[in-house]
Amino acid sequence: MKAVVDNKIPFIRTAIESLVDDVAYLPGREISHEDVRDADVLLIRTRTRCGRELLEGSKVRFVGTATVGFDHIDTDYLEAEGITWTNCPGCNAASVAQYVRNSLLLWQRDSGESLARQTVGIIGVGNVGKAVGKALAPLCKAILLNDPPRMEAEGGEAFSSLRTLCERCDIITIHTPLVTSGRYPTQHLVDEGFLRSLKRQPLLLNTSRGGVVDNEALLEALERGLLRQAIIDTWENEPHPLPALLERVYIGTPHIAGYSADGKANATRMTLEALCHWLGREMTFSICPPSLPATFRLPADPTEQALALYNPMTDSLRLKARPDEFEQLRESYPLRRETLD
Repeated sequence: MKAVVDNKIPFIRTAIESLVDDVAYLPGREISHEDVRDADVLLIRTRTRCGRELLEGSKVRFVGTATVGFDHIDTDYLEAEGITWTNCPGCNAASVAQYVRNSLLLWQRDSGESLARQTVGIIGVGNVGKAVGKALAPLCKAILLNDPPRMEAEGGEAFSSLRTLCERCDIITIHTPLVTSGRYPTQHLVDEGFLRSLKRQPLLLNTSRGGVVDNEALLEALERGLLRQAIIDTWENEPHPLPALLERVYIGTPHIAGYSADGKANATRMTLEALCHWLGREMTFSICPPSLPATFRLPADPTEQALALYNPMTDSLRLKARPDEFEQLRESYPLRRETLD
């Protein structure tokens, strides 16, 4: 049995080589039809477009993406062809929550605005949105939740309309998938009309998908003062963010909010668990992130403790200094832990 594996999936080599006889490690963007023609298993990330063009006529029967999102996979095609596929919902929820919380701690310190006086709106309350809400609840005045599919399924008591968020929120953070059709599309959910409807000049965060926010409209809103500031991790036209927008935002990072070593280990473990299930094999190995250096010490102050573990401004300064290295900054991302454990 042969597997083709994105060579940037972390902590995977020893484990996958215990399951599959022949493994080819390739850059995700460069995986081609010829590469997968005689493969049985394909393990990827978001940089590999996976559909008919890649897989037709190949032996591939299992596709795993070590990511939460799967809009890079033509799931209709895979299912029609009887190809099993899997993703990793929730694997990096705590990592994104760490990014959002720590970005807001920095903003509080730099702006002089107290988070305790801010009402936060969370758009999209799946695994990530729930983790963000849990992280922010002790810090903020109130949290409003917006999730139309969940509101339809569960009733409206726990949820607020998008209009309510635009009227009442001082901070709005987005955690939806990119959906281009159906009853609840999210592509350009934040557009010119949305931004003009804002009443409280909020701080806007996007760590979901770049296409959920119209980046040209966002830049105009910042220049017109409709927003206090923006914190952006995901961009339209990645890996080429709009230069003027990157320069303008408070924090701008190269799609790494979910890139903690803990989140990466979770994704690799979940992918291999699904592969073991498909193979009918027992998972006899563990996937653990590396420890921080033994010399690492946490300061006493709780805010400084959080920022010592991870300071998003460091990633922002790197990207703003070298915007042409968006992909390289992702691929060579340094060790980041959510905890000392």
